[in-house]
Amino acid sequence: MGFRRWSDGRRHAMNALLIYPEFPDTFWSFKHALKFIRKKAAMPPLGLLTVAAMMPSEWNKRLVDTNIQSLEADDLIWADYAFISAMIVQQESTRRMIARCKDAGVTVVAGGPLFTLEHGLYSHVDHFVLNEAEITFPLFLADLRANRPKHVYSTSEFADTETTPAPLWDLVDWKQYASMSVQFSRGCPFDCDFCNVTALLGHRPRIKTAEQILTELDGLYDLGWRGSVFFVDDNLIGNKRYLKNTLLPALIEWRKNKKGFAFNTEASMNIADDADLLKLMVQAGFDSVFVGIETPSVEGLAECGKLQNVKRNLLADVKKLHRAGIQVQGGFIVGFDSDTTAIFQQQIDFIQQSSVVTAMVGMLQAIPGTQLYERMKNAGRLLMQSSGDNADGKTNLVPKMGLEQLNAGYKAIMSHIYAPSPYYERVRSFLREYNPPRIKAPIRKERLMAFVRSMYRLGVFGKERLHYWKLIVWTVAHRPRSLPLAVTLAIYGFHFRKVSELHVT
Repeated sequence: MGFRRWSDGRRHAMNALLIYPEFPDTFWSFKHALKFIRKKAAMPPLGLLTVAAMMPSEWNKRLVDTNIQSLEADDLIWADYAFISAMIVQQESTRRMIARCKDAGVTVVAGGPLFTLEHGLYSHVDHFVLNEAEITFPLFLADLRANRPKHVYSTSEFADTETTPAPLWDLVDWKQYASMSVQFSRGCPFDCDFCNVTALLGHRPRIKTAEQILTELDGLYDLGWRGSVFFVDDNLIGNKRYLKNTLLPALIEWRKNKKGFAFNTEASMNIADDADLLKLMVQAGFDSVFVGIETPSVEGLAECGKLQNVKRNLLADVKKLHRAGIQVQGGFIVGFDSDTTAIFQQQIDFIQQSSVVTAMVGMLQAIPGTQLYERMKNAGRLLMQSSGDNADGKTNLVPKMGLEQLNAGYKAIMSHIYAPSPYYERVRSFLREYNPPRIKAPIRKERLMAFVRSMYRLGVFGKERLHYWKLIVWTVAHRPRSLPLAVTLAIYGFHFRKVSELHVT
């Protein structure tokens, strides 16, 4: 169905309204940090933009990312169909968006991780297009053309990512975002029992070709983008052979004579085992990686199936990455059954000693679709739905150590690691060992203004003002090349403290 009829019988091209619900104020939202660079959101909705590229070319398409703009009544009047995609952490905003669409009489089509895992909770959605859109969305479109769309489209198969189109970047007001994103692979070879990646995307990593990735990057470059790009893979090194032999050399060649485009991504800690891989990544422009460290407790790692982190010197691995030129952003969890009250100080000690500045610490949550969820459900230990926020000071299961002790210990961690003194000490320790890659970056006005705003907000009125100026002076004296990064990390610390105060301390 490429066209619909007005009430008077005239035909018009389908008006497809793509809606991205708002993120709550979380660590990953970076809302308080974004204010320093006058941006409204961290990244655009890559999944929705990819689905938009799968829609018939004759459709009229409009994106409303409610993280940067409001959903207006005129948008709903204009729309024939509303397409909503969301993650678990966006569930509250998602319900509001669905309600507004239904009140306006707009047909709602929903997909993405939130609905794939729990679509039964959203009774007001007209059509669910679940799992991977490369498979299910064409089925929906075919039935829509035949005027017989079904309520639910799902599949147990996994898509061939070499057929995935480039995102429709034209729909994005890219000046409102701090970073852009691309996806190279889907799936993860590991089997952590708290993670839903394998339930959604499988164990066998599927990849796009280097040509696909370069096409997407060219599209961003042609738009005028020169900022950072996040490879949103859950584990970039799932297909390490292709990454090393094909994609990274292609990225190294692509970035010649180009400015900007620092890359960051997510990967498992065994990335530290391959010095040649790290060298290629730095040459290609990667300067940071998020790693699920989870816990320094071997018992905790074994309990959750994080076997790739067992029998490793995690401290040494982090420092190896820092010295190679890749900053480690770490994910940590407390609340495993094997955890005792000693785990809270152990986590603090590890974070400080490893110099992981961006440390995302959360209570264990049981997410639908995971082995942990089924285990807790069968044991009668589920308390509520998961919030999907790994740092909101909540758990949805009954912890063995007791909820009161877990809450107190978690509060102690957050109160310590983001307090100005230990936080800025960690920044300096990191900068001492970090070997920053040389990426040609244009001097952008927004970054200069962020520095000015940080001097005013943090250096004059912030409770961290003494620590801030000590960091600036120390960096200028000892690590002048890292001054922009030092300012960025100071701003991040402000954001983390704000979020921690809101949810926990």
